Amino acid sequence: MSGRSGVSRETPPPPPLARAVFAASLPTAEHYARLLATDGVTRGLIGPAEAPRLWERHLLNCALLADGIEVAARVADLGSGAGLPGLALAISRPDLSLTLVEPALRRTTFLEEAVTVLGLDNVEVVRARAEELHGRRRFRVVTARALAPLDRLLRWSMPLVEPGGVLLAMKGRAVAGELASASARGLLGDYDVSIVEYGAGKILPPTTALRVETARPAD
Repeated sequence: MSGRSGVSRETPPPPPLARAVFAASLPTAEHYARLLATDGVTRGLIGPAEAPRLWERHLLNCALLADGIEVAARVADLGSGAGLPGLALAISRPDLSLTLVEPALRRTTFLEEAVTVLGLDNVEVVRARAEELHGRRRFRVVTARALAPLDRLLRWSMPLVEPGGVLLAMKGRAVAGELASASARGLLGDYDVSIVEYGAGKILPPTTALRVETARPAD
């Protein structure tokens, strides 16, 4: 992966918040931003209009989700696409073990190349649909970003969440309506469900996520 692919696109400099969020990993985050603005665009993984707003809309928005993840957790990012939020989490939180789950070959190829170029030893890339991992893998945390309506998302993700673990689903402003609909249809079962915001007062808009926690195992 060249990081250029014959395309000349300038990525904006990281805002002050990026230094606080990524800390010592900021140079790696900057490299990832360049990959997204070049290879990510030419491969059709993000739109050209996203390049100027990569930091606030994508990298920081995704990395702030780490505030809801405990230390040294095993995390699966479903439908990882260009690595958002999975790679942003892996860069900002080297203590996490990330599994990027993505069915599309062109996307997993990009992800594998990015992991190598960025030198991330806490990431594995798995080409599969979430359902194919049911009964085979479980994780402390499962993440997803605008992946699917809540009914499908719960069906795909919750079998992958270990007891006491959580789903953190990045959602937009319609999340309250989705949650109310899912509750009315009896889809939430015994899950502990809440809408949480990360980065309030630091970034506009803050990162909004639906947090779905499974029951903890009995002692």
